[in-house]
Amino acid sequence: MAEKKRYFAVMLIDDNEIDNLINQKMIESSGITKHIYIHTGARSALEFLKNIQEIDEFASKILPDVIFLDIDMPLMDGFQFLDEFEKLNNELRGKCRIVMLTSSINPQDVNKSKKYSYVKKYINKPLSLDNLENMDI
Repeated sequence: MAEKKRYFAVMLIDDNEIDNLINQKMIESSGITKHIYIHTGARSALEFLKNIQEIDEFASKILPDVIFLDIDMPLMDGFQFLDEFEKLNNELRGKCRIVMLTSSINPQDVNKSKKYSYVKKYINKPLSLDNLENMDI
């Protein structure tokens, strides 16, 4: 019996395309979602979310339930993304839960991520089936 999909959509934000591909395949094989949005930059992901925010009546149907966010990216890092994310509207912030998905094992990054109420989990790359199946957010 196939497990019911828990999320309408998830988003991957990571400048490393290989990591995105590996994580995409892991998400697909876990069966937790129907749709995966992939962005190689935090800025493009933010623009995507802002554009969805503008289509009021459809926003809640299209928005990702979970955003997997890398920390170390050029132009705009994960923490800068979180600072901008906090400026988005309440509906969007209420729907999207953020999981830090990073290769950083720096305790300062873990502690810093806890300061953001939208960050629900901190996972080290790559995603595993175990991470996804036990992700209770």
